Amino acid sequence: MQPHRIKTISEYHKMMSLPKPEHPLISVINFESIKQLPFNESISLVFDFYSISLKRDFNAKMKYGQQAYDFDEGIMFFISPGQVFGIEIEKGEGLRHSGWLLLIHPDFLWNTPLAKLMKQYEYFDYSVNEALYLSEKEETTVINIMQNVAQEYHSNIDKFSQNIIIAQLELLLNYADRFYHRQFITRKIANHQVLDRLEQILTEYLNGETVTNKGLPTVQYIADALNVSPNYLSGLLKVLTGQSTQQHIHDKLMEKAKEKLSTTGLSVSEIAYELGFEHPQSFSKLFKTKTKLSPLEFRQSFN
Repeated sequence: MQPHRIKTISEYHKMMSLPKPEHPLISVINFESIKQLPFNESISLVFDFYSISLKRDFNAKMKYGQQAYDFDEGIMFFISPGQVFGIEIEKGEGLRHSGWLLLIHPDFLWNTPLAKLMKQYEYFDYSVNEALYLSEKEETTVINIMQNVAQEYHSNIDKFSQNIIIAQLELLLNYADRFYHRQFITRKIANHQVLDRLEQILTEYLNGETVTNKGLPTVQYIADALNVSPNYLSGLLKVLTGQSTQQHIHDKLMEKAKEKLSTTGLSVSEIAYELGFEHPQSFSKLFKTKTKLSPLEFRQSFN
């Protein structure tokens, strides 16, 4: 199904039967003012602008990538321009939802420091199933900032308006960063299950024939196997372990390399190929970076 592209915030307002936006490049919408969706079946959408949602009690399903998600409690999620997502609603059921939606067109950020900073907020590349769960206090903080943004563009627009709104947006995004960091820590059981599964996936990959046939495991491969997005996985691992996904892969490779160097008679080149390296020099370089010894020096230390 070809996704339906919405190019402007005005177009979104029109599609949702909302009044024309007061500002063409930024809009804060109370979900309760959207009485019904303009379609009766599943639809794929793609926006040409940023979308920040705080939703609760949403009786439709969001689909992002291959993941479907139910909204039973207050959660936030972030979608950047060009990302495809879907909405599914049960036939014959009226729309029920509450919360707030903030839409920001990239042109609003043009020539401001936030235009570049937006790409650093990794949660815009998370999947819907990696949404942000908010406490009541955190919800209040987010809603207050969104309402401040709305109040500013509802007022008489002057030369200070854009800077004040940009400052509010930065504040909101920094709070979201803080809340995600908190979520990585507080949802320990689920997150440690991800760590255990990561260990298992890497062990199975390196112990079987997969590594010889397919080469080195990639961050994308690991993320797909764990059913999370690469950015979410790296963000989670950095908070829990201080290391990125790539560093975890390298550590596991070195662990396996040390085992082969100390317990087999395979040459350094043979070990490199068995571990998925195309060039033995690349293996030797990584090994020395990680251990301060060349593979041969490491092997000799066992003799």
